[in-house]
Amino acid sequence: MSLLDSIRGPRDLDGLNREQLEQLAGEIRGFLVREVSKTGGHLGPNLGVVELSIAMHRVFDSPHDALVFDTGHQSYVHKLLTGRQDFTGLRERGGLAGYPQRTESEHDIVESSHASSSLSWADGISRAFAMTGQGDRYVVAVVGDGALTGGMTWEALNNISDDNSRRLVIVVNDNGRSYAPTIGGMARFLNTVRTRRAYRSLYFSSRRFFDRLGRPGQAVYRGTRGAIHGFLSRFSNNEALYSNLDIKYLGPVDGHDLRSLEEALRQAKDYDAPVIVHVITQKGRGYEPAVSDVADQFHAVGQIDPETGEPLEHPSRPSWTSVFSDEILHLAEQNPRLVGITAAMLRPTGLHRFAERFPARVFDVGIAEQHAATSAAGLAFGGLHPVVALYATFMNRAFDQVLMDVALHRAGVTFVLDRAGVTGPDGPSHHGMWDLAILQVVPGIRIAAPRDATRLREELAEAVAVDDGPTVLRFSKGSVGNEFDAVRRTDDGVDVLREAAHRDVLLVAVGPMASLAMRVAERLAAQGIGATVVDPRWVIPVPGSVVELAREHRLVVSIEDGIRVGGVGTRIRQDLRAAGVDTAVDELGLPDEFLEHASRDQILEDAGLTDQRIARDIVAQVLGTRIPVARPLPAEPAREYDAETGR
Repeated sequence: MSLLDSIRGPRDLDGLNREQLEQLAGEIRGFLVREVSKTGGHLGPNLGVVELSIAMHRVFDSPHDALVFDTGHQSYVHKLLTGRQDFTGLRERGGLAGYPQRTESEHDIVESSHASSSLSWADGISRAFAMTGQGDRYVVAVVGDGALTGGMTWEALNNISDDNSRRLVIVVNDNGRSYAPTIGGMARFLNTVRTRRAYRSLYFSSRRFFDRLGRPGQAVYRGTRGAIHGFLSRFSNNEALYSNLDIKYLGPVDGHDLRSLEEALRQAKDYDAPVIVHVITQKGRGYEPAVSDVADQFHAVGQIDPETGEPLEHPSRPSWTSVFSDEILHLAEQNPRLVGITAAMLRPTGLHRFAERFPARVFDVGIAEQHAATSAAGLAFGGLHPVVALYATFMNRAFDQVLMDVALHRAGVTFVLDRAGVTGPDGPSHHGMWDLAILQVVPGIRIAAPRDATRLREELAEAVAVDDGPTVLRFSKGSVGNEFDAVRRTDDGVDVLREAAHRDVLLVAVGPMASLAMRVAERLAAQGIGATVVDPRWVIPVPGSVVELAREHRLVVSIEDGIRVGGVGTRIRQDLRAAGVDTAVDELGLPDEFLEHASRDQILEDAGLTDQRIARDIVAQVLGTRIPVARPLPAEPAREYDAETGR
């Protein structure tokens, strides 16, 4: 049996000697490469925190002491050390979540995948412990250096430093990267700390001095190491960043030296006040394909060959992201006013090609979506047209800035939302299902949802041509779907994808749901029910032609991959009533719930978004047995009696 097999909880680590701990670290890395290569997941970040996770669980007593990860994608090792070693269904329905999850273990606290929040959590938890007589409990927040670029981190530090009576340890996991290399002044400072010759030379010379004294000298060195670190940090100015915060600083510490990590964490624990422990780690540690990956050191991978790191799947269609990446570069080459902005996700959002071609015109602001939106408003005021590329779930963080800085000032800013709708395996906080409901309340906003690659290119070009208000372009995760050419396009830009002789049902499809709507129409036709399928292209505001088409049909069914509450369907129903159209509307979409990790198809099926389910319900509505009921067929005109035929 391997050492890892014997670990059923953190206290099983206590009896291991140094040699065994090193062996365990190696076994964990082998396990991660072997298992994550089968399922996909966040491999690189977890390879980098093996020793750190072991040291934390040896020094602190989880769950009595609270461990908070920022973000939780670096919690795989934590899961292994807390008794969760079945990774066969990682990020799949019924298997382990890719982030901490309270239903899995009492050792998990914060489930959200949104960065820069851990110190606020730690502030609140430590205050609660102090106020409720639980002063013997510690709070440990592991915050990546990328998360330090987010404003919430500094708001929390401001409050933590105002009360130094709490048992709070902040571990800065500094690997120089979030998804990709961390940027900005903070990154430059930390990079200076990592490489400053004054610190390194003083540190190694001090260690060599004590080593010459043999075991007694080494014991003295270990006992005074914290003081030495403090002296060296001040001497070489490593504490400059934190000096005005009145928080103790320890480090930098080698994040792959278990002895050093434990010593630093025990000193922080003994301090009985907020302490920052600065740990230097290497993303992808111990796995050469990850270390050599220039893009993101295997931040997140699909199924890969564990020997080579090469992907096992090669999609036959391009991804939505790659289509956007090509098109934004094409538009930028034609229009020098276009600039790009992203929040620490240059490559994941597809802006990297734009940045490679025009480096002075693309800005990575770090994990700072609020700043990105308001900075974009300023760029627009200065005569440029910013394109802000984010994951849809992270757009939630910038709502106030979109509303009050961009829309209020009628700034021509385009927001491109990748991973909109259901994303699947990364769980509740990664789904991009709230954007349609949240953003459509913004006055003057225009929202487009392309159904395929051609429409993405088309609608992006239309979006960046708008200079009197915000525009939004949203698309899904994964590969683009089949192309659907329109039967005709209305004067206001709505694509009619299918028309029937009998105008029974109007299916309004939002973006990639067009494929589903077309399959529903086929099923309805087999039942003798005529269906018209339209893709509004620009779903907000609701085009006038959609209202007029609704007037001509007996029932309207909207299909979207956002939440039903306040979604596009709700807006259509409101606009129909305002126009005096009494056609019933059935709004189909996602429930207003936090959806657990599963495949996209499983989640859509749970929500009733399958062609079979939708067609069955529509048949019942047309027959009048399900609410909302379709409008009755118009009465046939009365015929005169014909004496010759007797009819």
